[in-house]
Amino acid sequence: MPGQKIILGITGGIAAYKTPELVRRLRDRGASVQVVLTRSAREFVTETTLQAVFGIPVRTNLWDKEAEAAMGHIELARWADLVLIAPATAEIMSRLASGAAPDLLSTLCLATEAPVIVAPAMNHVMWANPAVQENRQKLEQRGVRILGPAVGDQACGETGPGRMLEPDDIVTAALAPVAMATAGEAVLEGSTVMITAGPTREAIDPVRYISNRSSGKMGYALAAAARDAGAGVILVSGPVSITAPQGVDLVEVESAKEMYAAVHEQIDAADIFIGAAAVADYHASDVKAVKMKRTSQAISLDLVSNPDILASVATLARRPFSIGFAAETHNLREYAIGKLGEKNLDMVIANLVGANRGFETDQNAVDVFWRGGEKSFPEIDKIALARQLIKLISARYREALPADTETELPVIAVRD
Repeated sequence: MPGQKIILGITGGIAAYKTPELVRRLRDRGASVQVVLTRSAREFVTETTLQAVFGIPVRTNLWDKEAEAAMGHIELARWADLVLIAPATAEIMSRLASGAAPDLLSTLCLATEAPVIVAPAMNHVMWANPAVQENRQKLEQRGVRILGPAVGDQACGETGPGRMLEPDDIVTAALAPVAMATAGEAVLEGSTVMITAGPTREAIDPVRYISNRSSGKMGYALAAAARDAGAGVILVSGPVSITAPQGVDLVEVESAKEMYAAVHEQIDAADIFIGAAAVADYHASDVKAVKMKRTSQAISLDLVSNPDILASVATLARRPFSIGFAAETHNLREYAIGKLGEKNLDMVIANLVGANRGFETDQNAVDVFWRGGEKSFPEIDKIALARQLIKLISARYREALPADTETELPVIAVRD
């Protein structure tokens, strides 16, 4: 967006060939771009190419005598509104996670106060390596945004999660907060939004529990999108391994009953309720006080239904505009439209779940249904998707409001 100053860090992955297009997309959106190449990145894209095509300076060396005579890396770190690393290799993620600064790019990341975003790109086996995932978690816990990777064919001929997101998706996700503010899209300005996110854990004994594969990423993305749209956000979260967006009020819970209680404790303060959590449907009727010992005999587990948080909110005296989510393995449209009528909802957001789909991924594709209409969103980064959903939800809600109503706001239920 106009005035946005971005350091684009390019590291040595094959996806570096896409970075000239990424620069073009950023500049098309009005951003000022300063490129920093690592040594290995220069094997894939040259400073000459970037300078010739875009007429922009390229920095490559922490030991540039001319630039560093005036402490150039500090000046550059202070200049930036955002540091975007794309592609981000396993090596640069390791350096950032450990706080190492052997080159210009990693030094800038330590010296800047600007947000840092990385778009990973690597072989799918590398991405799944526990060391890489540990570094990813460390970075997310420190507030670094991770965009992707996408799932698909890779340069090595294999298929899986590891592809860098496409330039359009990266730009949309990276610049969305600024875009919403500068385009006058603070559609939730002055409202308070409560969002539930992540799974719940239902204890069996002090060691074991029932849960599900929800990562919380969709709910946390919705929290960030609502915040960027001007709302105050209360995030009621089950156990996840990601960091809450800055500027939201985090309430951590574990079980469905705890989430129910936390929601109702603060629901009066909320103008909007977004139920993004994958709440366990059942809990054990008899939770053991000590660890159960393994035996050769079969055992049975009696389960009791958990409270329906969405239903309890939707039946309050102030009935909110209500949206549900249908996470299905098959018959997506049939089940989604059925839920729309059965639960008397205003909208249903539906997605397929399964291996590398929906849960535990950074991308999602959804179909949204309402009475008399529908809209499909192809697979995209959950951060970008959340912003599009917030815009659609706001538009549908405002259409449904009585002409003399200005303060009523929706209840939204979305699972990730």
